[in-house]
Amino acid sequence: MSVIQPAVEIPFSERCRNGSFKGVLRWHQLDTFWAALRNAAGKGWYIYAVGEAVPDSPSSAEDVQRFIDEIDALLRREHDEDYCGIVYADDLQTPALIKIFDPNNLGSSCGSSMNPPKPGWILSLQQPTDLTDTAPLPNNRRRWWNRLFGA
Repeated sequence: MSVIQPAVEIPFSERCRNGSFKGVLRWHQLDTFWAALRNAAGKGWYIYAVGEAVPDSPSSAEDVQRFIDEIDALLRREHDEDYCGIVYADDLQTPALIKIFDPNNLGSSCGSSMNPPKPGWILSLQQPTDLTDTAPLPNNRRRWWNRLFGA
């Protein structure tokens, strides 16, 4: 008789570091991605700005919608390229973990570097754990985050 083992949840930091992610390459694809995410805004997303306090509860659907609007505006304003390529998800159709890289701290976001940059922001259905390193969050990003969520 075989025993069914319960599913083991992969720790958040391991999912971020070693998970398989697909990039949103074009701006029109990002529009489609955001539209799908807006429809799933009430699923219990945690919004985490790496370098800030880890959220202890999921964001409201309204906060997710506002974050999408604001991060989209920031990315389009500061990533002056004809392609996107800085938003990655574990699944582009039904994401559970989304990494958004800061246009001002890209390095090699594809992970080919020995020290790839950490994402600037993460949306996750799993509660995040602290991913900070020794680099402090730049003041302009801290002000942007505080304006958005009044932290």
